This record gives sequence, structure tokens and C-alpha cells, in this order.
Amino acid sequence: MTGTTIDTPLRDEEPTITAEPSVAVTPAKRHRVSTRIWHWVNLFAVVMLFMSGLNISNAHRYLYWGDWGFSPEQAWLAVPRFPGWATIPGHYSLAEARDWHLLGAWIFGVALLFMWLAMLVNRHFSRDIATSRKEWRWPNVRNDIVQHLRLNFDSGVGKYNFLQKVTYGLVLGVILPLLVFTGMGISPGLEPSFSWMIDAMGGRQSVRSIHFITSWALFAFFVLHVALVLLSGPIRQIRSMITGVLR
Repeated sequence: MTGTTIDTPLRDEEPTITAEPSVAVTPAKRHRVSTRIWHWVNLFAVVMLFMSGLNISNAHRYLYWGDWGFSPEQAWLAVPRFPGWATIPGHYSLAEARDWHLLGAWIFGVALLFMWLAMLVNRHFSRDIATSRKEWRWPNVRNDIVQHLRLNFDSGVGKYNFLQKVTYGLVLGVILPLLVFTGMGISPGLEPSFSWMIDAMGGRQSVRSIHFITSWALFAFFVLHVALVLLSGPIRQIRSMITGVLR
């Protein structure tokens, strides 16, 4: 008797679903304590200085070059009058605005000195902000510009990309110190002590004009800085400037 083998149909094998391992995002240390303290103190001081400076500007809205100037015909720029909501105090008062400006200037100047000392000690400037010769080569510069236009701000290496380094270097090394020195040069109480600087810059009215230009250059940086923070994730960026860790 021959046995008959009945083959049972094989069931289709069910595909094995393998869960992809989750990639843990490692928090990266972004900002030192000294940088975070200076950032928020400086923001407070700059807002006070800028708004009180607008009130001071309302006292005489014309800018000149040279040692002197008093008539609109001599001015190279006629500055518009700023409204009360944009000034400190909210009403026109040259005396009160100068008091606010002096207070902000002390906070601003001491904080900047603290920041520079901290950067020299912890090598933040030389390590994270100073650029190398290789970074100035046109292919690297062009690539960084393209990445910014694509809203890709990740440097890949180090804390900052090339454009960030150049911008922060100009702000910390040129604009902020220039604001301090030109501000002291046109301050009624300090002007006699800085006559040498006034002469070197072409006269008191030239110093006043340079102070005005650098103030608005800093304002332009502030607007650009805020815009890039909003585009690159405001919550994580602000949190990193508070906690020091970028997640």
C-alpha cells in the first residue's frame, strides 16, 4: 500500500517589522556662564541706551562733519523726530534722557569689559570667533552664504559658522568699543579728557555722527540677530542662552 502524502499549503510568511533604533539627541554645551550673563545684561543696557539716545537725538536732529555745526544747511543728515513710545522717558526731556543714557552707559561699558576679560581667559574669542585663513577662501565663503540663503545655519564644526564669526567679531571688536569711546568723546563731563580722540576723528561733530552711525549699525545687527533666531528655532535658541545647553 502506497502512502499518499498530502502537502499542506504554506502560509505566506509575515514580514518582520524591525523598529528602527531611536537616535538620541545629545545635548550640546553651547554658551558659557559668562556669555549668558553678558548677553542678557547687554540686551538690557542696549535697549536703555538706544531709547534714551533717540530722546537725546530729538534735541537737535541734524548731524554734521567736522568741529562744529548748527544750521540745517550744514548737515549731512536730518534725523526724523522720534515718537514718545520709542524713547526713554516717554516724553521729551533732554536732562532725564541723559541721566538714563549715563546709567545705561555704565552698565554697557562695565559689561563689555567683563565680557572681553572673560573671553581672553576662557579663550572663547580665539577658539570660537576668530577666523582662520582657510575660512576666508572664496569657496568656503560662497558655501556659507548659500547655506544661509537655504536657512541652514548649522556650522557642522565648532559653535559658529563663518558669517557668524565675522559678524560677532565686528560687533564685539569694532562696533561696541567704538560706541563706548565715541560716547565718552561727546559726553559733556568727559569730553575734555578725550580731546585727543575728538581731534583724531575729525572734530566733535564727526564723533557725534560716528556714534549715530554705529548705534544704528548695532540696531541693524539686533534686527538681523532676532530674525535668524526666529528662523532657526526660537525656543531652543533662547533656552540655550538661558541654560547654556542646545537641545
